[in-house]
Amino acid sequence: MDSLLAETLHWITRGIEVVGVMVILAGLAAGTYGFVTGPRGEDPEERFHLYRARLGRSILLGLEFLVAADIVNTVAVEPSLRSLAVLGGIVAIRTFLSLSLEVEIDGRWPWQKQEARREAARKRADAEDGAAPAPGPRG
Repeated sequence: MDSLLAETLHWITRGIEVVGVMVILAGLAAGTYGFVTGPRGEDPEERFHLYRARLGRSILLGLEFLVAADIVNTVAVEPSLRSLAVLGGIVAIRTFLSLSLEVEIDGRWPWQKQEARREAARKRADAEDGAAPAPGPRG
């Protein structure tokens, strides 16, 4: 019975990995298709930025699946100190990649999003009131 569970978890892990890779490939295909067939009148730099953002988002989502597969594999299939150390390294590298991609896509750190939302809401409110925009925080 124990070997059946281990075999099942092994294949579940492989399935999650395949989904992660397929998400990345589907994002690559969809992003490339949108870039190639998109409107020609748009600014080429803006189209390229949108293309990179779409690719980055698909890579981020795919990485999430791959990290989940690594966690399942380490915790359920091969629970040892060595595999835990390897998992820690993999998660650290993938977390760094995720943060780097998010900064590349959005142009800001993930923890700065709330501040950017508040700033956008304040600008919208000022525009609706017809008032001059209030000065933003310095620094």
